[in-house]
Amino acid sequence: MSDNKSPFPNKPNIPKAPNSNNYQMWLVFTLIAIVISVVYFSRSYSAIETPPNKFEEMLANKDIAEVVVYADEKVAEITLKKEAVETQKYGSVLKQRSSSVVMKGPHFWFRIPSADKFTELYRENIIKNGASLRFDERSNYGGMLIQWGFLFLIIFAFWMLMRRMTGGPGGGQIFNIGRSRATLFDAENKVNITFDDVAGLDEAKEEIKEIVEFLKNPKKFTDLGGKIPKGALLIGPPGTGKTLLAKAVAGEANVPFFSLSGSDFVEMFVGVGAARVRDLFRQAKEKAPCIIFIDEIDAIGRSRGKGSMPGANDERENTLNSLLVEMDGFGTDSGVIILAATNRPDVLDSALLRPGRFDRQISIDKPDIVGREAIFKVHLKILKKGKDIDAKKLAAQTPGFAGAEIANVCNEAALIAARHDKKEINMQDFQDAIDRVIGGLEKKNKLISPDEKRIVAYHEAGHAVSGWFLEHADPLVKVSIVPRGVAALGYAQYLPKEQFLYQTEQLIDEMCMTLGGRAAEELVFGKISTGALSDLERITKMAYAMVTVYGMNEKIGNLSFYDSKPQSDFALGKPYSEATAELIDQEVKKIIDHAYERTKALLQEHYNELETIAQALLKKEVLFQSDLEELIGKRPFAKETTYQAYTKEKISLEKDDSPEADTESN
Repeated sequence: MSDNKSPFPNKPNIPKAPNSNNYQMWLVFTLIAIVISVVYFSRSYSAIETPPNKFEEMLANKDIAEVVVYADEKVAEITLKKEAVETQKYGSVLKQRSSSVVMKGPHFWFRIPSADKFTELYRENIIKNGASLRFDERSNYGGMLIQWGFLFLIIFAFWMLMRRMTGGPGGGQIFNIGRSRATLFDAENKVNITFDDVAGLDEAKEEIKEIVEFLKNPKKFTDLGGKIPKGALLIGPPGTGKTLLAKAVAGEANVPFFSLSGSDFVEMFVGVGAARVRDLFRQAKEKAPCIIFIDEIDAIGRSRGKGSMPGANDERENTLNSLLVEMDGFGTDSGVIILAATNRPDVLDSALLRPGRFDRQISIDKPDIVGREAIFKVHLKILKKGKDIDAKKLAAQTPGFAGAEIANVCNEAALIAARHDKKEINMQDFQDAIDRVIGGLEKKNKLISPDEKRIVAYHEAGHAVSGWFLEHADPLVKVSIVPRGVAALGYAQYLPKEQFLYQTEQLIDEMCMTLGGRAAEELVFGKISTGALSDLERITKMAYAMVTVYGMNEKIGNLSFYDSKPQSDFALGKPYSEATAELIDQEVKKIIDHAYERTKALLQEHYNELETIAQALLKKEVLFQSDLEELIGKRPFAKETTYQAYTKEKISLEKDDSPEADTESN
């Protein structure tokens, strides 16, 4: 048995590859050490520099044994007599030198104007005082080594820089800088994700399956005169599964699959992006039939001419031009299909979106309750879950969640259960995971004064009571005053009905519910706090949207100043006059003031319920819908939630499909 076990049971033990870059680091360190050693131990620095008057003093005291003149360096080196070195006068100065230098010399040096001038001034005096005079020459090997070593370091650093930029495993990769960086998935390197792993995207899967079917069996379509689509663009918010769907295509299609990101085309060198596009399509034509997937295509597909200086040579524009030519250049029977994904279709160039390049634009939206249930079931397969786990309830409690957020909830639930040493994951773990994803991490150590906690309790109670007694407000799921996230001291969670159209009354009720916290503070304490920041931000945006976007104001009328497709980045100002802008501000303030006064009147009418819920929050910190029903009674408006409607519809379908129903119908 080997002791080198992998921490992942399903993965083989792969030996760690040796680091091939160690020799380069050792080479650099060795060169630096040699240069430092030569500099430090050079003869020019072994002796101590002294002025000429000190030399004359040493000569007069007959302390000098030898003087060596180096004419090429214009330097004279002094070697003292042995008995002079042992004296206190020189010993205290020379004691910092090594013993070999002190014993052998030279001990001092000084600069001279020239060898002839030195001879003229000091030759007779040197001989007269019993010292010897010698002329010599030497080459500065240390300086040469420093110069060549520094040059070598520059060359080596430039080589390493070019090697890293090109991403190649060896030197000489600079000539391959125009090669495509696409990752190829084929029969030898196959992706294990299939369409069964993709849930909640039924319509998009049907579109993509047709493309895969065309590659597998083109005769089925060509016999009817159909042509292979050149490209499909996946459009949707982040986390909805665009890249996952592309991976499923790579796993399902028995053809080569090239995968890369839009940023892989762009490099610091001019012309590299266009060269990589051409190389990518050259490789794809050689492997045809095949699929090319470009993730985040907006990195190179932005509208040309926007945000760039007039006359500037934009590398991204050149790359996009090359991509447009290549997509329109190969024939319809070449068998190369382009898949691309983006969450910003509004910035893409119109030439990229026309039929003949991206023939299909597949919209991938956030899943509804049916799609979320299917996504939960996919992620729950690999979890060790308890019997109380209900995918329908989890789907109903996560409105607006994308696939990536649902995956995060499942993972957080598993981590929370493991943190509490549980053998399986139960529904409470999922509730805590949803709270963490929505509100952030629970701040157990956050110190809140009793006065602040009381303000938060009445603030959240105001939200709860307002939503409870407003007909069009979303039903409450939970209200909490436990601090979470960066600045959230409490939050109320609602279960909104999944709908696409909202009427004016519904938006007004939503605004009143949002203002319930601020109104409760003023009603109870007679003053307001900064805790309503996010509420005020939300209602301000909602009110301006009602007036300027949806035409829900009598004075402004049926006008919308929203531009869904801006044509220019250089548009200045707003599409209305200053008088209209002033009128818009007045109408927005009137809507918000009316909603605020209505909310205060509602809370004044139900003050006892407000006080009851606030005191219960101070005691329990978390209240659920069932707790509110026990405290203040059932909600007066029987508004059916999406979960209830979905459950009823499913039960009725199951009854219709039952054998008893078939017998009765017969």
